[in-house]
Amino acid sequence: MSNLVSPKLPNTKIKKVAILFSGGPAPTANSVIGSVALCFARAGIEVYGMKNGYTHLAEYKEGNKLKENEHYIRLDKRIEEGLRTSRGIIIGTARANPGKLLKEPADLKDPKKIEPLLNVHKALKSLDIDALISIGGDDTLTTAAKFKLVVDSLPANEKHINIIHLPKTIDNDYKGIDFTFGYFTAVEMLAHQTRNLLADSEATETGYISQVMGRKAAWLAYGAAIAGEASLVIGLEDIHESWYGKEPTVDPESGKVLTNEKGETVQRNIIKVDKLVGRCVDVIQSREKEGKTSFVAIVSEGIAEFLPLSEIKMCCSDDEYKSLKPDTFGHFPVSQLKYSSRLGRLIADEYKKRTGKNKKMVGLQFGYEIRCNQPTAYDVILGSQIGVGGYRAIAEFGKSGIMVSVGKTMDITYPTFEELIDMDKLRAYARPIQVGSDIHNLARYIEAWV
Repeated sequence: MSNLVSPKLPNTKIKKVAILFSGGPAPTANSVIGSVALCFARAGIEVYGMKNGYTHLAEYKEGNKLKENEHYIRLDKRIEEGLRTSRGIIIGTARANPGKLLKEPADLKDPKKIEPLLNVHKALKSLDIDALISIGGDDTLTTAAKFKLVVDSLPANEKHINIIHLPKTIDNDYKGIDFTFGYFTAVEMLAHQTRNLLADSEATETGYISQVMGRKAAWLAYGAAIAGEASLVIGLEDIHESWYGKEPTVDPESGKVLTNEKGETVQRNIIKVDKLVGRCVDVIQSREKEGKTSFVAIVSEGIAEFLPLSEIKMCCSDDEYKSLKPDTFGHFPVSQLKYSSRLGRLIADEYKKRTGKNKKMVGLQFGYEIRCNQPTAYDVILGSQIGVGGYRAIAEFGKSGIMVSVGKTMDITYPTFEELIDMDKLRAYARPIQVGSDIHNLARYIEAWV
């Protein structure tokens, strides 16, 4: 018997599957979508690509009709050679979140809070969809888990739609998978830019501070720094507890101090910026002792969330400052805060204070330009395997309530939502870089030793 055996047609009751992509773009999206759609099509299962994430599903009203090419496309009729290696997202994306009103399991009993998820169910049911595949970050994973809870609570005679999730985030901060698709593609581009900055710095002795994406975890920053030979990398994980302080949270627009439901002032953790600046200057001086005048630092955007309000105000125009809206926890939208230039000025000031010499420091921010970069071969393979895993989970194994994970040797596993999400808080577990881990220590070994 030949080892070249094609997959058998599945014995399944699944006839129609919907796929949606939610949240920010990521390289390799089409590798995932293309491979999962290709498998379903070859198995004779119809594949509906829902356009713009959950947007049209969450807004659905019973009795309406979702329109082909406007609200969805038939992916089983759109599989083309080259799709898996192409840029972009063939079905588009959006940040609509029908599960955002559910904060705890008790909210499942509130008709208003579950209404958007019921709309999703009704919309899918109107197309006779049997299973839904969501592709997205930790918020989208949590939404998938909430959708399953809502579906499980429906009467026995109601249609129960299966749901599985495929992990997507270039931040790579996902519990349950070693590396998410698109991460290494994003790192490759960031590393290339970092090497360019280093060459410039070596020629001009200008220092650079590059701010990259990664609110909760510094995987992108560490990847870019290690592969790009940066002089220093700092993520939120690196901020020692002694570097933190507290201050009241103030609404930038109104100037009012925020209070909680008990009328108490909302205190926010802040980073003592002088500690951050001091570490950067320490490394610059250590490099100078080695005869190196170049300096390129990579810092993750998550640090911006914990800047003192006085520093945040220095990072943007007055109009931009007033437009910042803290959430109920005092968190500010970090993607809107380019703090690298301000950090550069503070580093230059501290350097002159210590040495009496001037050093030009320039701040940059990398973000949107890396999200749809041409995927690397590794990510195409990884994304394709994640997509095939989605097909196998539904068509071959009849699974629901799981995420598809792929390990170092491309083996597929299926961790459950309960393993990945704090079901009491209905929030996915974060996965920051562990301080003291080998990947964390790698950066310390190849930086100048302070």
